[in-house]
Amino acid sequence: MSEHTAHEGTSQGRRVVVVGAGMAGVQTAVALREQGFKGAITLLGAEPHQPYDRPPLSKAVLLGKAEDSAFEVDFESLGVELRLGCEVLGLRPSEHELDTEAGPVSYDVLVLATGAEPITLPGTEGVPGVHLLRTLDDAERLKPVLARQHEIVVVGAGWIGAEFATAAREAGCAVTVVEAADRPLAGALPAEVAAPMAAWYADAGAELRTHARVERVEPGAVVLADGTRLPAGAVVVGIGAHPATGWLAGSGIELGPRGDVLADAHLRTSVEDVYAVGDCASFPSARYGERLLVHHWDNALQGPRTVAANILGETPAAYDPVPYFWSEQFGRFVQYAGHHPAADRMIWRGDRTGPAWTVCWLREDRLVALLAVGRPRDLAQGRRLIEAGRRMDAQALADPGRPLKDATVD
Repeated sequence: MSEHTAHEGTSQGRRVVVVGAGMAGVQTAVALREQGFKGAITLLGAEPHQPYDRPPLSKAVLLGKAEDSAFEVDFESLGVELRLGCEVLGLRPSEHELDTEAGPVSYDVLVLATGAEPITLPGTEGVPGVHLLRTLDDAERLKPVLARQHEIVVVGAGWIGAEFATAAREAGCAVTVVEAADRPLAGALPAEVAAPMAAWYADAGAELRTHARVERVEPGAVVLADGTRLPAGAVVVGIGAHPATGWLAGSGIELGPRGDVLADAHLRTSVEDVYAVGDCASFPSARYGERLLVHHWDNALQGPRTVAANILGETPAAYDPVPYFWSEQFGRFVQYAGHHPAADRMIWRGDRTGPAWTVCWLREDRLVALLAVGRPRDLAQGRRLIEAGRRMDAQALADPGRPLKDATVD
């Protein structure tokens, strides 16, 4: 079907079905209505809860400062059919049908927005006291753990591990974080950038153990490969996530080596009338010259606008954002924009042992990424400079007292 035919069909009552009721799925439904789609929209969510935002789970919800983080979206007034507790089991593109626990669901256009699911620690299935933190139910199970101020072992010193450790320390728990690599955020940042972050754990009263591989988890203890036994009233596993796409096996939807749906520049999949957005999908970035798989909130917010435009429009819109995310950990606000593996040079702004500093990455004198700790103005200005592809004066860029916007080369 051509884009023009799809556009004409919107006025004839075409039905869009969105699988996944997280940020990407909800925003796809909202964007379709905002952009004038008049057909039927059905939003399928596997969880029984009203659709909710995930970032507060590791903060306000976990600490009991908020009951939930439900989106403030009136689905009824938007004319969106919301089916909750409806797990999708498979896809039959030739029939334009989904298989769900409640029976088949037909579609004219399908949007995959199933997000990601946490990677479990092998051997911990069924072991009492082992937790993940991805869903509202996960957060609800962890709230009493924090309230009882258990000794907690966190496996993994990535973004989610640091955020949970922050909340656990705020709740008064004794926290030990074990990381198999030589530093926190080993999979996300270069060693010299992650190194100063290691001190944040001790500053907050948490113990960080690097080069610490988990041998096994027992009730009440984590045993490391070197024989060390760490007492653990609870264990929280934060070792990453992978796209929630297992249900697509046999569907003909092309997946990448990481299980990601291989969307094109317009977020279309390899199957006609099927789009993919958010954590479950990767996309080719012309800006960075490679395929990106972005597991962050802003991607789930921005991508749906492109999907909606392409479902409605005659001229395909390309998706090529500057990736962005933030993390609140140990009293610091960390923000990142861009994609630093594309860089050939790195420049520091400020004292990395201090409370506020920025790292900038350049490629051929153009800013391609930056990480800002306690310097939100750097982030805001830097993000715009990345989008504009501006060339930078490296010497001026290294001066933390000089605004980033004033470090450009005319």
